[in-house]
Amino acid sequence: MEMLEDYISNSSNFLTIIIVVFAIIILRKAIKIVPQSQIFVIERFGKFTRALKPGLSLIVPFLDRVAHKVSVLERQLPQFEISVITKDNVEVKLESTVFYRVTDPSRTVYRIENVDAAVNTTATSIVRSAAGKLDLDDLQSSRDSMNEEISINLQQAADVWGIDITRTEILDVIIDEQTQAAQRQQLNAERERRAAVAQAEGEKRSIELSAEAKLFEAKKEAEAVKVTADAEAYAVKVKAEADAKQTRLLADAIANNGQPAIDFEVIKRQVDAIGKIAAADSSKTILLPSEVTGVLGSIETVLSSVVKPNLSSPNSKNKDSKTMKSSVINARSTNKQSKNTGQSLSPEKSQNNIWKV
Repeated sequence: MEMLEDYISNSSNFLTIIIVVFAIIILRKAIKIVPQSQIFVIERFGKFTRALKPGLSLIVPFLDRVAHKVSVLERQLPQFEISVITKDNVEVKLESTVFYRVTDPSRTVYRIENVDAAVNTTATSIVRSAAGKLDLDDLQSSRDSMNEEISINLQQAADVWGIDITRTEILDVIIDEQTQAAQRQQLNAERERRAAVAQAEGEKRSIELSAEAKLFEAKKEAEAVKVTADAEAYAVKVKAEADAKQTRLLADAIANNGQPAIDFEVIKRQVDAIGKIAAADSSKTILLPSEVTGVLGSIETVLSSVVKPNLSSPNSKNKDSKTMKSSVINARSTNKQSKNTGQSLSPEKSQNNIWKV
């Protein structure tokens, strides 16, 4: 009995151990921990059922199984060269690469076997098509627009594979030696053309500035002539007004004093003329005609007739008359002596005699 009890006890322990082990196996197969960078594809009896997202998930043990573990990290295709012919019939090689990531693992796994090869082939075709629409110069300078066009067209083709095209890059444009030499010649010619254009524009600008300077100078000269003319016109106007005022004063004097005022004005002008002749720098000797004596003699009479009404006292009148008479007599005697002797008066003596009168 004791042996049977021991056997039953041992059997129950063994069965417990088996149950525990089996439970551990079931839990291990039922519980799946998916990493953040992966998605698990679950199949049941060989058919796709669902995809497990990152985290803790449960599946039916022994019925469901993890068929594929797909990475959702962004991938980069190895660099590949593409031989293309541009719009201007130049053969070049393009180094390109593609970046993509898996968004739908079921389509990535069950619709295509080799995603990298499929993306590489599609990208090659699209790059050739895009490069054939551009000239060589545009191909080298328009990489951004070309990359955008390739990315859009490649995304449309890759949607059925459950992937997202994040970036496409044209890394380099490889040109043969002959094409490079032709490009250098073209570049040198373009530089010479730009230099000639810049020089011509500089000369044109210089001529324009010179013409503007001449125009400005002509305008200023015209303005100066106008200002001078205005000044001269103003001077003429002022002189005319002064002459008119003088004429009015003379007319008033003639109206008040009569003929003596007229004689006085005529004699004054004669004396002024003789004084100007005597004061000239080029006048060394002055010959006065005999009529000058008569002119100088007539001053006494004119002055006496003009000054008489303005004198207030008899003494001053007699004194001025005597002074005037003596001056006129001296002038007459001097002129008579010069006339008899045939000698000419010097400018200084003639001027002194005139101003004495």
